[in-house]
Amino acid sequence: MKSKIIALVLFVSTIGIVALYPPERGVGAGTGSNGGVSTINVQTAGRPRIDVVFVLDTTGSMGGMIEAAKEKVWSIASTMAAAQPTPEIRMGLVAYRDRGDAYVTRVFDLSSDLDNMYAELMDFRADGGGDGPESVNQALHDAVHKISWSRDDQAYRVLFLVGDAPPHMDYQDDVKYQDTVAVARDKGITLNTIQCGNDNATKRRWEQIARLADGRYFRVEQSGSAVAIATPYDERLASLSKALDDTRLYYGNEEDKKRQKRKLAAAEKLHAGASAASRARRATFNASEGGESNFLGEGELVEDVAKGRVDLSGIDRDMLPQPLQSMAPADLEAHVAGKVERRNELRRQIKDLAGERSEFLRKKRDSFEDVEASLDDQIYTTVREQVEAQGMKLEAEMPAY
Repeated sequence: MKSKIIALVLFVSTIGIVALYPPERGVGAGTGSNGGVSTINVQTAGRPRIDVVFVLDTTGSMGGMIEAAKEKVWSIASTMAAAQPTPEIRMGLVAYRDRGDAYVTRVFDLSSDLDNMYAELMDFRADGGGDGPESVNQALHDAVHKISWSRDDQAYRVLFLVGDAPPHMDYQDDVKYQDTVAVARDKGITLNTIQCGNDNATKRRWEQIARLADGRYFRVEQSGSAVAIATPYDERLASLSKALDDTRLYYGNEEDKKRQKRKLAAAEKLHAGASAASRARRATFNASEGGESNFLGEGELVEDVAKGRVDLSGIDRDMLPQPLQSMAPADLEAHVAGKVERRNELRRQIKDLAGERSEFLRKKRDSFEDVEASLDDQIYTTVREQVEAQGMKLEAEMPAY
Protein backbone atom coordinates (compact mmCIF):
# COMPACT_ATOMS: atom_id res chain seq x y z
CA MET A 1 0.00 0.00 0.00
CA LYS A 2 2.78 2.38 0.97
CA SER A 3 4.59 1.81 -2.34
CA LYS A 4 1.39 2.58 -4.26
CA ILE A 5 0.97 5.87 -2.41
CA ILE A 6 4.58 6.82 -3.12
CA ALA A 7 4.13 5.93 -6.77
CA LEU A 8 1.01 8.09 -6.97
CA VAL A 9 2.81 11.03 -5.35
CA LEU A 10 5.70 10.69 -7.75
CA PHE A 11 3.35 10.47 -10.73
CA VAL A 12 1.55 13.68 -9.73
CA SER A 13 4.85 15.40 -8.93
CA THR A 14 6.29 14.38 -12.27
CA ILE A 15 3.34 15.92 -14.09
CA GLY A 16 3.97 19.16 -12.22
CA ILE A 17 7.67 19.03 -12.99
CA VAL A 18 7.09 18.53 -16.70
CA ALA A 19 4.56 21.34 -16.81
CA LEU A 20 6.79 23.81 -15.01
CA TYR A 21 10.15 22.62 -16.37
CA PRO A 22 10.00 21.66 -20.04
CA PRO A 23 12.83 19.20 -20.78
CA GLU A 24 15.90 20.57 -22.53
CA ARG A 25 17.02 18.66 -25.58
CA GLY A 26 20.54 17.77 -26.41
CA VAL A 27 21.83 17.87 -22.84
CA GLY A 28 23.82 14.99 -21.47
CA ALA A 29 23.61 13.30 -18.12
CA GLY A 30 25.19 16.26 -16.39
CA THR A 31 28.47 14.70 -15.30
CA GLY A 32 31.84 15.20 -16.89
CA SER A 33 34.25 12.49 -17.95
CA ASN A 34 36.10 12.88 -14.67
CA GLY A 35 33.01 11.93 -12.69
CA GLY A 36 32.37 15.51 -11.64
CA VAL A 37 29.51 17.81 -12.49
CA SER A 38 29.49 19.16 -16.03
CA THR A 39 30.78 22.71 -16.38
CA ILE A 40 28.33 23.41 -19.21
CA ASN A 41 25.92 26.02 -17.92
CA VAL A 42 22.65 24.93 -19.48
CA GLN A 43 20.78 27.85 -17.88
CA THR A 44 22.71 30.34 -20.01
CA ALA A 45 23.46 28.39 -23.20
CA GLY A 46 22.79 30.53 -26.24
CA ARG A 47 22.05 33.71 -24.31
CA PRO A 48 23.76 37.03 -24.97
CA ARG A 49 26.31 37.91 -22.33
CA ILE A 50 26.69 41.00 -20.16
CA ASP A 51 30.08 41.38 -18.45
CA VAL A 52 30.19 44.14 -15.83
CA VAL A 53 33.26 45.09 -13.80
CA PHE A 54 33.31 47.83 -11.18
CA VAL A 55 36.68 49.46 -10.59
CA LEU A 56 36.09 50.88 -7.15
CA ASP A 57 38.18 53.28 -5.06
CA THR A 58 38.14 51.84 -1.52
CA THR A 59 40.15 54.57 0.24
CA GLY A 60 38.92 56.34 3.39
CA SER A 61 36.81 59.00 1.70
CA MET A 62 34.75 56.42 -0.19
CA GLY A 63 32.91 54.88 2.77
CA GLY A 64 29.47 56.12 1.71
CA MET A 65 29.88 54.91 -1.85
CA ILE A 66 31.12 51.49 -0.74
CA GLU A 67 28.04 51.05 1.42
CA ALA A 68 25.85 52.17 -1.48
CA ALA A 69 27.57 49.59 -3.71
CA LYS A 70 26.81 46.86 -1.19
CA GLU A 71 23.14 47.82 -1.29
CA LYS A 72 22.93 48.16 -5.06
CA VAL A 73 24.65 45.06 -6.48
CA TRP A 74 21.36 43.16 -6.72
CA SER A 75 19.48 46.18 -8.07
CA ILE A 76 22.01 46.56 -10.88
CA ALA A 77 21.91 42.84 -11.61
CA SER A 78 18.09 42.83 -11.71
CA THR A 79 18.03 45.85 -13.99
CA MET A 80 20.34 44.12 -16.45
CA ALA A 81 18.46 40.83 -16.13
CA ALA A 82 15.41 42.64 -17.52
CA ALA A 83 17.15 42.93 -20.91
CA GLN A 84 15.71 41.00 -23.83
CA PRO A 85 16.82 38.51 -24.92
CA THR A 86 17.51 37.45 -21.33
CA PRO A 87 21.28 37.68 -20.89
CA GLU A 88 23.83 35.74 -18.92
CA ILE A 89 25.12 38.26 -16.38
CA ARG A 90 28.63 38.09 -14.99
CA MET A 91 30.04 40.64 -12.60
CA GLY A 92 33.55 41.34 -11.35
CA LEU A 93 35.32 43.83 -9.13
CA VAL A 94 38.67 45.57 -8.95
CA ALA A 95 39.13 47.36 -5.64
CA TYR A 96 41.97 49.86 -5.52
CA ARG A 97 43.79 52.18 -3.16
CA ASP A 98 47.36 53.43 -3.53
CA ARG A 99 50.94 52.45 -2.99
CA GLY A 100 51.73 52.29 0.68
CA ASP A 101 48.18 51.22 1.62
CA ALA A 102 47.15 47.70 2.65
CA TYR A 103 46.83 46.85 -1.05
CA VAL A 104 47.09 48.59 -4.38
CA THR A 105 44.48 46.45 -6.17
CA ARG A 106 42.40 43.41 -5.36
CA VAL A 107 40.91 41.66 -8.37
CA PHE A 108 37.78 39.50 -8.33
CA ASP A 109 37.23 37.93 -11.73
CA LEU A 110 33.99 37.90 -13.67
CA SER A 111 31.52 35.26 -12.53
CA SER A 112 27.83 34.52 -12.78
CA ASP A 113 28.06 33.55 -9.10
CA LEU A 114 27.25 36.98 -7.70
CA ASP A 115 26.85 35.61 -4.18
CA ASN A 116 30.58 35.06 -3.86
CA MET A 117 31.39 38.52 -5.21
CA TYR A 118 28.86 40.08 -2.85
CA ALA A 119 30.30 38.15 0.10
CA GLU A 120 33.71 39.65 -0.71
CA LEU A 121 32.24 43.13 -1.09
CA MET A 122 30.62 42.83 2.34
CA ASP A 123 34.10 42.73 3.89
CA PHE A 124 35.33 45.93 2.26
CA ARG A 125 35.82 48.93 4.50
CA ALA A 126 37.03 52.33 3.35
CA ASP A 127 40.60 52.93 4.52
CA GLY A 128 43.92 54.38 3.39
CA GLY A 129 44.44 57.15 0.88
CA GLY A 130 44.38 60.68 2.20
CA ASP A 131 47.03 62.13 -0.10
CA GLY A 132 44.97 63.01 -3.16
CA PRO A 133 45.73 60.92 -6.25
CA GLU A 134 45.25 57.12 -6.14
CA SER A 135 46.45 54.14 -8.20
CA VAL A 136 43.77 54.53 -10.85
CA ASN A 137 46.19 53.60 -13.65
CA GLN A 138 47.04 50.27 -12.03
CA ALA A 139 43.37 49.55 -11.31
CA LEU A 140 42.32 50.13 -14.91
CA HIS A 141 45.24 48.09 -16.22
CA ASP A 142 44.31 45.16 -13.98
CA ALA A 143 40.63 45.45 -14.94
CA VAL A 144 41.43 45.23 -18.65
CA HIS A 145 44.24 42.64 -18.47
CA LYS A 146 43.49 40.42 -15.46
CA ILE A 147 39.76 39.92 -15.99
CA SER A 148 38.53 37.03 -18.17
CA TRP A 149 36.38 39.11 -20.51
CA SER A 150 34.04 37.35 -22.91
CA ARG A 151 35.32 37.04 -26.47
CA ASP A 152 31.82 36.93 -27.90
CA ASP A 153 31.46 39.72 -30.45
CA GLN A 154 27.87 40.31 -29.33
CA ALA A 155 28.68 40.59 -25.60
CA TYR A 156 28.20 43.85 -23.73
CA ARG A 157 31.50 44.34 -21.89
CA VAL A 158 31.51 47.33 -19.57
CA LEU A 159 33.72 48.89 -16.91
CA PHE A 160 32.48 51.41 -14.38
CA LEU A 161 35.35 53.40 -12.85
CA VAL A 162 34.11 54.77 -9.52
CA GLY A 163 36.20 57.15 -7.43
CA ASP A 164 36.75 60.62 -6.06
CA ALA A 165 40.46 61.23 -6.71
CA PRO A 166 42.49 61.49 -9.92
CA PRO A 167 45.18 59.00 -10.98
CA HIS A 168 48.81 59.28 -10.01
CA MET A 169 50.50 60.40 -13.21
CA ASP A 170 53.90 60.64 -11.53
CA TYR A 171 54.55 56.91 -11.12
CA GLN A 172 57.12 56.22 -13.80
CA ASP A 173 56.50 52.46 -13.91
CA ASP A 174 52.73 52.80 -14.35
CA VAL A 175 50.92 52.01 -17.57
CA LYS A 176 49.03 55.25 -18.07
CA TYR A 177 45.28 55.15 -18.55
CA GLN A 178 45.51 56.44 -22.12
CA ASP A 179 47.30 53.22 -23.15
CA THR A 180 44.93 51.02 -21.17
CA VAL A 181 41.89 52.70 -22.71
CA ALA A 182 43.27 51.95 -26.17
CA VAL A 183 43.53 48.25 -25.27
CA ALA A 184 40.01 48.32 -23.81
CA ARG A 185 38.66 49.71 -27.06
CA ASP A 186 40.42 46.96 -29.02
CA LYS A 187 38.76 44.39 -26.75
CA GLY A 188 35.33 45.96 -27.19
CA ILE A 189 35.14 47.08 -23.55
CA THR A 190 33.08 50.19 -22.87
CA LEU A 191 34.49 52.29 -20.05
CA ASN A 192 32.19 54.59 -18.08
CA THR A 193 33.33 56.86 -15.26
CA ILE A 194 31.42 57.77 -12.10
CA GLN A 195 32.85 60.65 -10.11
CA CYS A 196 32.01 60.89 -6.42
CA GLY A 197 32.16 64.43 -5.06
CA ASN A 198 33.29 67.65 -6.72
CA ASP A 199 37.06 67.50 -7.15
CA ASN A 200 37.92 69.39 -10.36
CA ALA A 201 41.09 67.40 -11.08
CA THR A 202 39.09 64.17 -10.90
CA LYS A 203 36.42 65.64 -13.14
CA ARG A 204 38.94 66.49 -15.85
CA ARG A 205 40.51 63.02 -15.80
CA TRP A 206 37.19 61.12 -15.53
CA GLU A 207 35.74 63.07 -18.45
CA GLN A 208 38.83 62.40 -20.55
CA ILE A 209 38.84 58.68 -19.76
CA ALA A 210 35.17 58.36 -20.72
CA ARG A 211 35.70 60.38 -23.89
CA LEU A 212 38.71 58.32 -24.98
CA ALA A 213 36.75 55.12 -24.30
CA ASP A 214 33.53 56.22 -26.02
CA GLY A 215 31.87 55.80 -22.63
CA ARG A 216 29.82 58.05 -20.41
CA TYR A 217 30.85 60.29 -17.53
CA PHE A 218 28.54 61.26 -14.70
CA ARG A 219 28.88 62.62 -11.20
CA VAL A 220 27.12 61.66 -7.96
CA GLU A 221 27.38 62.94 -4.43
CA GLN A 222 30.18 61.65 -2.23
CA SER A 223 27.74 59.27 -0.55
CA GLY A 224 26.78 57.77 -3.90
CA SER A 225 23.35 59.41 -4.29
CA ALA A 226 21.69 56.00 -4.37
CA VAL A 227 17.94 55.73 -3.93
CA ALA A 228 17.25 54.11 -0.56
CA ILE A 229 13.59 53.27 0.06
CA ALA A 230 12.56 50.69 2.62
CA THR A 231 9.40 48.83 1.66
CA PRO A 232 6.87 46.78 3.63
CA TYR A 233 7.82 43.80 1.45
CA ASP A 234 11.53 43.62 2.25
CA GLU A 235 11.46 41.41 5.34
CA ARG A 236 9.10 38.91 3.77
CA LEU A 237 11.13 38.73 0.56
CA ALA A 238 14.32 38.30 2.59
CA SER A 239 12.71 35.39 4.43
CA LEU A 240 11.52 33.82 1.18
CA SER A 241 15.02 34.22 -0.25
CA LYS A 242 16.45 32.15 2.59
CA ALA A 243 13.72 29.53 2.15
CA LEU A 244 14.42 29.35 -1.59
CA ASP A 245 18.11 28.80 -0.89
CA ASP A 246 17.20 25.95 1.43
CA THR A 247 15.69 24.02 -1.50
CA ARG A 248 19.12 23.59 -3.08
CA LEU A 249 20.83 20.20 -3.08
CA TYR A 250 24.27 19.78 -4.63
CA TYR A 251 25.98 16.72 -6.03
CA GLY A 252 29.33 15.92 -7.58
CA ASN A 253 32.82 14.73 -6.76
CA GLU A 254 34.94 16.04 -3.91
CA GLU A 255 36.24 18.99 -5.91
CA ASP A 256 32.70 19.92 -6.93
CA LYS A 257 31.53 19.72 -3.34
CA LYS A 258 34.28 22.04 -2.12
CA ARG A 259 33.22 24.66 -4.65
CA GLN A 260 29.56 24.17 -3.77
CA LYS A 261 30.35 24.49 -0.08
CA ARG A 262 31.94 27.89 -0.73
CA LYS A 263 28.83 29.00 -2.57
CA LEU A 264 26.56 27.93 0.28
CA ALA A 265 28.85 29.67 2.78
CA ALA A 266 28.64 32.91 0.78
CA ALA A 267 24.83 32.74 0.83
CA GLU A 268 24.80 32.12 4.58
CA LYS A 269 27.11 35.10 5.07
CA LEU A 270 24.81 37.48 3.23
CA HIS A 271 21.71 36.16 4.99
CA ALA A 272 23.46 36.85 8.29
CA GLY A 273 24.98 40.23 7.45
CA ALA A 274 23.17 41.94 4.57
CA SER A 275 20.26 44.30 5.03
CA ALA A 276 16.70 43.10 4.55
CA ALA A 277 16.37 45.40 1.52
CA SER A 278 19.49 43.92 -0.09
CA ARG A 279 18.27 40.37 0.53
CA ALA A 280 14.88 41.31 -0.93
CA ARG A 281 16.59 42.56 -4.09
CA ARG A 282 18.57 39.33 -4.26
CA ALA A 283 15.36 37.31 -3.95
CA THR A 284 13.87 39.20 -6.88
CA PHE A 285 16.99 38.60 -8.96
CA ASN A 286 17.31 34.90 -8.07
CA ALA A 287 13.67 34.20 -8.94
CA SER A 288 14.11 35.77 -12.39
CA GLU A 289 15.27 33.93 -15.49
CA GLY A 290 18.42 36.05 -15.56
CA GLY A 291 19.22 35.15 -11.95
CA GLU A 292 19.11 31.35 -12.34
CA SER A 293 22.88 30.98 -12.68
CA ASN A 294 23.53 32.80 -9.43
CA PHE A 295 20.81 30.92 -7.58
CA LEU A 296 21.71 27.46 -8.82
CA GLY A 297 25.44 27.48 -9.49
CA GLU A 298 26.74 24.19 -10.89
CA GLY A 299 25.63 20.69 -9.93
CA GLU A 300 22.31 21.61 -8.34
CA LEU A 301 20.45 18.32 -8.05
CA VAL A 302 16.84 19.48 -7.80
CA GLU A 303 16.93 21.55 -10.99
CA ASP A 304 18.94 18.98 -12.92
CA VAL A 305 16.46 16.22 -12.05
CA ALA A 306 13.43 18.41 -12.71
CA LYS A 307 14.67 19.42 -16.14
CA GLY A 308 15.68 15.90 -17.12
CA ARG A 309 19.40 16.56 -17.20
CA VAL A 310 20.17 13.70 -14.82
CA ASP A 311 18.52 10.47 -13.75
CA LEU A 312 18.63 9.94 -10.00
CA SER A 313 19.11 6.22 -10.46
CA GLY A 314 22.23 6.85 -12.52
CA ILE A 315 24.09 9.01 -9.99
CA ASP A 316 26.73 7.37 -7.85
CA ARG A 317 25.60 7.46 -4.23
CA ASP A 318 28.84 9.03 -3.03
CA MET A 319 28.19 12.01 -5.32
CA LEU A 320 24.94 12.82 -3.54
CA PRO A 321 24.69 15.02 -0.43
CA GLN A 322 25.63 12.87 2.56
CA PRO A 323 22.11 12.80 4.13
CA LEU A 324 20.68 11.47 0.85
CA GLN A 325 23.21 8.69 0.28
CA SER A 326 21.45 6.11 2.44
CA MET A 327 17.91 6.82 1.19
CA ALA A 328 15.94 4.12 -0.58
CA PRO A 329 15.39 4.99 -4.29
CA ALA A 330 11.68 5.72 -3.85
CA ASP A 331 12.32 7.90 -0.79
CA LEU A 332 15.06 9.78 -2.63
CA GLU A 333 12.79 10.50 -5.58
CA ALA A 334 10.00 11.64 -3.28
CA HIS A 335 12.41 13.90 -1.39
CA VAL A 336 13.63 15.60 -4.58
CA ALA A 337 10.06 15.91 -5.91
CA GLY A 338 9.09 17.64 -2.67
CA LYS A 339 11.96 20.10 -3.11
CA VAL A 340 10.76 20.84 -6.64
CA GLU A 341 7.21 21.54 -5.45
CA ARG A 342 8.47 23.74 -2.61
CA ARG A 343 10.77 25.67 -4.95
CA ASN A 344 8.02 26.35 -7.47
CA GLU A 345 5.75 27.71 -4.75
CA LEU A 346 8.48 29.94 -3.33
CA ARG A 347 9.31 31.30 -6.77
CA ARG A 348 5.66 32.16 -7.32
CA GLN A 349 5.45 33.94 -3.98
CA ILE A 350 8.65 35.89 -4.62
CA LYS A 351 7.55 37.00 -8.07
CA ASP A 352 4.17 38.14 -6.75
CA LEU A 353 5.70 40.08 -3.86
CA ALA A 354 8.44 41.50 -6.09
CA GLY A 355 5.76 42.87 -8.39
CA GLU A 356 4.03 44.55 -5.45
CA ARG A 357 7.36 45.91 -4.21
CA SER A 358 8.17 47.31 -7.64
CA GLU A 359 4.80 49.07 -7.83
CA PHE A 360 5.32 50.50 -4.33
CA LEU A 361 8.74 51.83 -5.38
CA ARG A 362 7.39 53.27 -8.61
CA LYS A 363 4.88 55.36 -6.68
CA LYS A 364 7.47 56.44 -4.11
CA ARG A 365 9.91 57.36 -6.87
CA ASP A 366 7.53 59.96 -8.23
CA SER A 367 7.80 61.89 -4.97
CA PHE A 368 11.62 62.17 -5.11
CA GLU A 369 13.28 65.28 -6.47
CA ASP A 370 16.18 64.91 -8.92
CA VAL A 371 15.81 61.12 -8.95
CA GLU A 372 17.30 61.13 -12.45
CA ALA A 373 20.60 62.25 -10.88
CA SER A 374 20.74 59.23 -8.55
CA LEU A 375 23.34 56.49 -8.95
CA ASP A 376 20.54 54.05 -9.82
CA ASP A 377 19.06 56.10 -12.62
CA GLN A 378 22.37 57.17 -14.09
CA ILE A 379 23.63 53.59 -14.32
CA TYR A 380 20.25 52.52 -15.72
CA THR A 381 20.34 55.21 -18.42
CA THR A 382 23.93 54.36 -19.32
CA VAL A 383 23.30 50.63 -19.54
CA ARG A 384 20.06 51.04 -21.47
CA GLU A 385 21.75 53.08 -24.18
CA GLN A 386 24.75 50.81 -24.42
CA VAL A 387 23.01 47.41 -24.42
CA GLU A 388 20.69 48.60 -27.18
CA ALA A 389 23.78 49.19 -29.29
CA GLN A 390 24.54 45.47 -28.72
CA GLY A 391 21.12 44.35 -29.94
CA MET A 392 19.50 43.94 -26.52
CA LYS A 393 16.76 46.02 -24.96
CA LEU A 394 16.01 46.84 -21.33
CA GLU A 395 12.34 46.12 -20.75
CA ALA A 396 12.13 47.85 -17.35
CA GLU A 397 10.88 51.44 -17.43
CA MET A 398 13.02 52.34 -14.39
CA PRO A 399 15.89 50.84 -12.40
CA ALA A 400 15.23 47.92 -10.08
CA TYR A 401 15.70 49.91 -6.87
